[in-house]
Amino acid sequence: MLSRLWDGWQSTLHVVQPATIVRWHRQGFRYYWRWKSRHRGRPRIDAAIRNLIREISKANPLWGAPRVHGELLKLGIEVSQATVSKYMIRGRNPPSQTWRTFLDNHAKDLISLDFLTVPTATFRVLFVLVNLSHDRRRILHFNVTAHPTAEWTARQLLEACGMDEVPSYLVRDRDGTYGRQFSRQAKVLGIQEVVTVPRSPWQNGYAERVIGSIRRDCLDHVIVLGEGQLKRVLSEYTDYYNRVRTHLSLEKDAPETRASQTPEQGRVINFPRVGGLHHEYSRMAA
Repeated sequence: MLSRLWDGWQSTLHVVQPATIVRWHRQGFRYYWRWKSRHRGRPRIDAAIRNLIREISKANPLWGAPRVHGELLKLGIEVSQATVSKYMIRGRNPPSQTWRTFLDNHAKDLISLDFLTVPTATFRVLFVLVNLSHDRRRILHFNVTAHPTAEWTARQLLEACGMDEVPSYLVRDRDGTYGRQFSRQAKVLGIQEVVTVPRSPWQNGYAERVIGSIRRDCLDHVIVLGEGQLKRVLSEYTDYYNRVRTHLSLEKDAPETRASQTPEQGRVINFPRVGGLHHEYSRMAA
């Protein structure tokens, strides 16, 4: 019949092995059952629920299917645990917390120290030691001296941490000013020093950032006459920094939480801060 319809039918003939025929049959059988069962089985769940399962599993890598399933039940979503397991996102490696989570969990136990230098009108150089808490980016303590010594630096650590809850770790660079006396003072307070490697200021990034803010927001606009004036200026700026200045890393809040106000509380007025370099805005009743 084929030869009558098509003269070139012989060109399509191929010699195959019996195993090839068996493989073709099994593959065809799979295709047949796939086609026959295409409308059967469990109904597909809504796309929004699938996306929610993926979102929850991605945000909580330590959770297994039972935890995700339990959370969905609390949200009023009735699906089977097998369905949850099917749509979960699983990483290639064992689950691990993110760096942000790790740092947030340890921020309350970390403080950092760093020096900045300030030239005066008479070309002297003053040294400012800044002590910063990683928890809320709050400046815990600062002091000014023309001649920093290990004894002076150790006393600043005691003044910064002696009255408050003592942190577990202190991040600092390898400046020789700290010295053995500073390390002994840290040990007495129960603080473990974390010393950065040479020429790596990024390892003490929070302290470097606050020093940059002090320069850009304050000292770059002031000619320092002496040690007393510098202390007054930095005291005003520290109060403004801790109580008023908003931070992106704190969801635009101040280190010492600043309450939000509503229009019903009155009109907006401003108060000059740091000699008028910055202003604080607040609502007051008329």
